[in-house]
Amino acid sequence: MNGDRTMRKVIIADDHPMIRGALTLAVASAFGRIEIVECSNLPELMQQLTESGDADLVLLDLKMPGTHGFEGLLTIRANFPATPIVVISALEDSRLVSEALALGTVGFIPKSTPRPELVAALQLVASGGIYTPAHLSPDADGPAQWTESDSEFVRRASTLTPQQRRVLQLLGTGKLNKEIAYELDIAETTVKAHVSSILHKFRVYSRTQAVVMAQRLHLDTFGDIPET
Repeated sequence: MNGDRTMRKVIIADDHPMIRGALTLAVASAFGRIEIVECSNLPELMQQLTESGDADLVLLDLKMPGTHGFEGLLTIRANFPATPIVVISALEDSRLVSEALALGTVGFIPKSTPRPELVAALQLVASGGIYTPAHLSPDADGPAQWTESDSEFVRRASTLTPQQRRVLQLLGTGKLNKEIAYELDIAETTVKAHVSSILHKFRVYSRTQAVVMAQRLHLDTFGDIPET
């Protein structure tokens, strides 16, 4: 968003009704009478964007059913690159803030943020600013280590299929092919094929490099946390 932007429609994507309710109140306080759409999972959000076009702002939970880490963000960025996104997360980690910004978000708001600060954060991004909480300054050691442009990384990551992302997530936890096959209830040869496709899409040559990619997407970080 460049400069002040009139807010007409905000989409809130979070699987927890109480969180959606609190965010709805904050959005109403920040922008007055505007259209607010609530979604509880990524397919609902993608359907809403597909049917009605870009929203003025999407408030996106990083952990919803069927999505881990930044894969939901990558899906939106790949299909609706002009849609402004603010990450809403129960995790408070400067690495996540840094990489969320590198992937094109306009803010990162922890779910613990008090309502007055939340309202101010929403107004800031609406005016063209980028919001990050003071206690979670972006980690300078994060995206600065990337060897390719952020946009190219997003493009390659967005080409992974849902099953390839699940395989990549399990690679990030150190599991072997046979362990991944057992967990996903697929053949080990299928796992090997997925791993080969992942390496090809990211243009890397080893499982170790693929694990680094999983860490960049934080698929390993989000695998076992509660859906809050």
